[in-house]
Amino acid sequence: MKKLTLFALLLLLAGAAGEVWSCTTFIMSGKHTPDGRPLLYKNRDTGTLDNALVFFTDGKYPYIGLVDSKASWKEEVWGGFNSAGFAIMNSAAYNNNEGDTTKLADREGVVMKMALATCSTLADFEQMLTDMLKPLGVDANFGVIDAEGGAAYYETGNFGFKKIDANDPALAPYGLIIRTNHSFTGTVGEGGGYIRYAAASDVFNMALAQNRLDPQYLLNSLSRNLTHGLTGVNLRAEMPADGNSQAFVNFDDFIPRTSTAAAIMVVGAAEGEDPSQAMMWTLMGFPLATVAVPVWITGDKNLPYILSMKEDLHSPLCDAAMTLKRELFPIKRGSGGKYMNVALLLNGEKTGFLQRLAPVEEEIFARTAALTSSMPERKGQRSEAITEFYRWVDSYIVQSYNDLFGLQME
Repeated sequence: MKKLTLFALLLLLAGAAGEVWSCTTFIMSGKHTPDGRPLLYKNRDTGTLDNALVFFTDGKYPYIGLVDSKASWKEEVWGGFNSAGFAIMNSAAYNNNEGDTTKLADREGVVMKMALATCSTLADFEQMLTDMLKPLGVDANFGVIDAEGGAAYYETGNFGFKKIDANDPALAPYGLIIRTNHSFTGTVGEGGGYIRYAAASDVFNMALAQNRLDPQYLLNSLSRNLTHGLTGVNLRAEMPADGNSQAFVNFDDFIPRTSTAAAIMVVGAAEGEDPSQAMMWTLMGFPLATVAVPVWITGDKNLPYILSMKEDLHSPLCDAAMTLKRELFPIKRGSGGKYMNVALLLNGEKTGFLQRLAPVEEEIFARTAALTSSMPERKGQRSEAITEFYRWVDSYIVQSYNDLFGLQME
C-alpha cells in the first residue's frame, strides 16, 4: 500500500476532529466579483436538520434569517442579511479557546441574531463584539459583508476576535477567504474541516481561472460538490448505469454531508448602491435534493411559502428534500446512515434526483435574472414584483416536486 504523504496524513488526522457540525463557508469582496457585489456563503451542518427562513422585525433593521425549526427559533439565527445590506454567517472553529475553561458555549446563533438586528457595517459588528459581556460563549469564524464594500472574517473566541480582511491584498489577493472548522489565527493544527477546505480551495482555483464567480456556478460547485478533498474520489465520474442499481458509497467528508441542513449565499449590494439590492439564495434542506430559491427584503415582509415555517415550524421545501434524502440514505442500522446510494442521485439514464431537479433550478435562475434586470425602482412597485415572483416560484416548485417525485408540499 502506498504511504500517505505528510500533507494527506495531516489532513486525515486534523479532519477527524470537530466534524460534528461542520460548515463550509466563504466570503468574497465585491472588488473582485464581476458585478461588484460581495458574496457570502455558508453550507450549514448541524444536528437540527429541519430549517426554515424567517422575516424578523424585532430590531433596528428588518432581516431575513435561517433558523432551526424548533420552539426556540426566535432566539438564534444561523445566517442571513438585513435591510442595511449587512450580512453574516459562521462556521464553528474549535481552536480559538485553547486552555479556556469557560462553560458558556454555543452562543454563535445569539450573536448573529443580535448583529442582524443592530448592525449596518463591519465597524458596527466590531463594536458590538467589543462591547458584549465576556465570555462570549463562542468559538467561531464569523463571515460578514456590508453595503460599503466591507468583507471580512472575525476569528472569535470567548474573550476577543481577530479580523481577516478580504480587501487586504496581502491576506486575500483575489478578495476570497474560505473557512471551514478551524481559525487560521487559532491553535495551529487543531480544529477540523481540513479535508473540506482542500475541496473548496480546488473549486475556487478552477472558478478563478475561468472567471466563473456567479452565484449559480458557485452554489452548484460547492453545495453539490461530489469530489473528496483527500482521496480525490469523484462520484460524478463513477455514475451507475441506471437508477435501479445499488451503488452505496461512504459519504463522509464531502462538502455536502449527511448533517447538511441548508446552504445560503448572500449577494450583497455593490459599494454605493442602494442596500435593498442585496438578496439571498437559499438551498433549503439537503442540497442534493433541493433547489435554490432567491429572497429579498421588502416592505411587505413576504417570503416564499416553501421556505417559511408551517404550523409545525417546518418549511415545505425542507420537508420535501428530507424525504428524498431518506431514500438516498436508506440504511438505518449500525453505521449504514453514512452510506448513500449514488444511483438514486446520478446515473447514466439521467433519472437521478440531481439530474431531474437541475432543469427546475435552471428555470428559477433564468426567471430571477429576468426579474432583477427589470426590477422597478419605486419600492412599492418593487415589493409587488417580488411578491408576484414568490407566487410563481411557490407554484412552480410545488408542481415540480409533485410531477417529478409524487411529493405533496403542504
